[in-house]
Amino acid sequence: MVVPLIGYLDRFSARPGERLEVKVSSQLAQPYAADLVRVRHADPNPDGPGMKLIPVPAPWAGDYPSVAKPVPRGSYGRAEGRLDLGDAFTLLLRVQPRKLRGTDRPQVLLALTGAGRSLVLRADTGGITAEAMVDGQGVSVASGAPPLDQRWYELAVTIGEGRLTLRQTALQISWGAADSGAAEAALPIADWSGAYALSLAAAPDASAHFNGRIEDPLLLRGTPRVTLEHPEALLASGRVAAWWDLSVGQEGEAIHDRGPAALHGTLVNMPARAVKGSRWTGAEHAWHHAPRHYAAVHFHEDDLEDCRWATDFSVPIPEDMPSGVYAVRLRAGEHWDMIPFFVLPPKGVARAKIAYLANTFTCQVYANYRRSEFPETQLQKRRAWGAYPYCGNLERDYGLSTYNNHPDGSGIHFSSRLRPIMNMRPGFLAVPDDKGSGLRHLPADSHLTDWLEEKGIEFDVITDEDLDEEGVALLSRYRCVVTGSHPEYHTPGTLDALQSFVNDGGRLAYLGGNGFYWKVARRKERPHLLEIRRAEGGIRAWAAETGEYFNQLDGTLGGLWRRNGRPPQLLCGVGFSGQGKFEGSHYRLLPGATDPRVAWIMEGTGIAPGEAFGGFGLSGGGAAGFELDRADPLLGTPPNTVILARSEGHQEHFVTVPEELLTHVTTVTGESPEALIRAEIVYFETRNGGAVFSTGSITFCGSLSHNGYANPISRMLENVLTRFQA
Repeated sequence: MVVPLIGYLDRFSARPGERLEVKVSSQLAQPYAADLVRVRHADPNPDGPGMKLIPVPAPWAGDYPSVAKPVPRGSYGRAEGRLDLGDAFTLLLRVQPRKLRGTDRPQVLLALTGAGRSLVLRADTGGITAEAMVDGQGVSVASGAPPLDQRWYELAVTIGEGRLTLRQTALQISWGAADSGAAEAALPIADWSGAYALSLAAAPDASAHFNGRIEDPLLLRGTPRVTLEHPEALLASGRVAAWWDLSVGQEGEAIHDRGPAALHGTLVNMPARAVKGSRWTGAEHAWHHAPRHYAAVHFHEDDLEDCRWATDFSVPIPEDMPSGVYAVRLRAGEHWDMIPFFVLPPKGVARAKIAYLANTFTCQVYANYRRSEFPETQLQKRRAWGAYPYCGNLERDYGLSTYNNHPDGSGIHFSSRLRPIMNMRPGFLAVPDDKGSGLRHLPADSHLTDWLEEKGIEFDVITDEDLDEEGVALLSRYRCVVTGSHPEYHTPGTLDALQSFVNDGGRLAYLGGNGFYWKVARRKERPHLLEIRRAEGGIRAWAAETGEYFNQLDGTLGGLWRRNGRPPQLLCGVGFSGQGKFEGSHYRLLPGATDPRVAWIMEGTGIAPGEAFGGFGLSGGGAAGFELDRADPLLGTPPNTVILARSEGHQEHFVTVPEELLTHVTTVTGESPEALIRAEIVYFETRNGGAVFSTGSITFCGSLSHNGYANPISRMLENVLTRFQA
């Protein structure tokens, strides 16, 4: 399915005086209309308040011509320059195919093209093929040895003395496999010195992408029978024309030529680096401790760093534009798109006492999630409600999420915001939900922003990316910071800023579940990228390969923040412990709610200790559901924490998360694994008037609008934020 009308912005957020660039691809024959809306409520469920999109006058609004734009998927490497090869040379490299079976197309490993000369190495299920072209005369040889997936091979191609020779040598013994081979053919003698373009893992026109790993492409003058066992020794021989040592600069995109020509190049579309090469022994697991063990690059046919679409128009942010959630709306006939963005207050200014922290890192990590469950009833509900119709299950050209896999089976560990993100749209229904809307992330968080406006509680909007770049200084201007439903992904910078804010007397309202869970990495030179290495544990869609737990972008250990010594309980008093399908239940008020320190929280709710509340809402039908967080003193919940309420009545499909089963918890506390499936509402105070209030459930905010916004969940949060902004 091709999305007829879709776009993206160059950034998620902007301040007054700044501009956003809008990039649109339209397959339509007629122009499209663009305008601006403020997004107050993004849930199309007719049983709730409904979609609230408030038109905002904009000087750029109007009609624009439709231009269809391609998506340049697939990673590769490239370099250009002069090579002094003479009339005889040897090409050496190591490769590890990852997806030759099940495809009928050859994949290009390396192409060297110049005036009247070219050498191309291809791989398919039958083996490796080398094709040389000299002054219009082509010669091809094939190894005839089918390579095995995820096995390393050394390839040697020699040209000289009137011959083209190819050797394919298996570097690992695979009993019963005939996966080494050689072949040769006559080739006219010619001088191969000259200007060349090198292409790694794709053809020169960026087609025929290779799925797998490539290591140590090396060009050697002459035709000696040598191997890549010790390339440094070959370099010392003085015969090396070029050696692209892919172990150098692994945090970036440059590829470094250690040969005399200095034919340095670049990688396109962010293939994976900091991955095991043919020399990895298991002695080191951090790539920067032994770079030559990680001298490979893993290329994928669907890698996508940047759609690289031209800008169609710009959106200037007026000086008086209120902070909030907005969208550029595109419409043409029955087709529409809404590209959301966040407007911050002016630099150094707070226009409210409360800052709503939009979880843009989580939105980006989940971008274009292709879900395992996608029933026909989901499509029917979208059509009936007029919801956003497209998703990763229907269209994968814009790249999938880090919850999905590449075609070769490896986990996707980069996510870019420079592409359309279909599930970050107002009106997007994410999951099957028989009792509610099934919203996640940005649309789900509109349950909160709509409630804030309904209650007249003023707030500024900030985003994860802004917080990572500006640190605690961005928060220090506010009395209170409020999260949305799922602040799951954080960098060291965002987590440090939030912890400093709380430690210094700030007030935090954590209104979600499964928060502050996974560690992600960024790099200043590539701010649009996030990296996730799903290392060691946690509920996860795929696991990072052994030896590949350290991030490429910053060199630090990835995985759970809990595994990095910072359980969520240290920041907000609760942490992830249970998960099920998208269904909600209720809380039951505990005796601790009468403690004088917290009794004000339940004032006016009409709920007494022992009574249940919150068994309603637009998210799974209950305020406590889907992903649940609990308090745990052994993991950092402060001793002065009061547990006001605890969820119960969760369905049989709920499970305890794996990291809870492999720690001291059940043996020390005596609780069964099933008992850990609970959400807890907690409150604790810090210093200088600081405090933290956490709800422990992803579905909490979906209950705020129930009964015309008059319900115990709504009143409880109103009590908290009224005091927190005082």
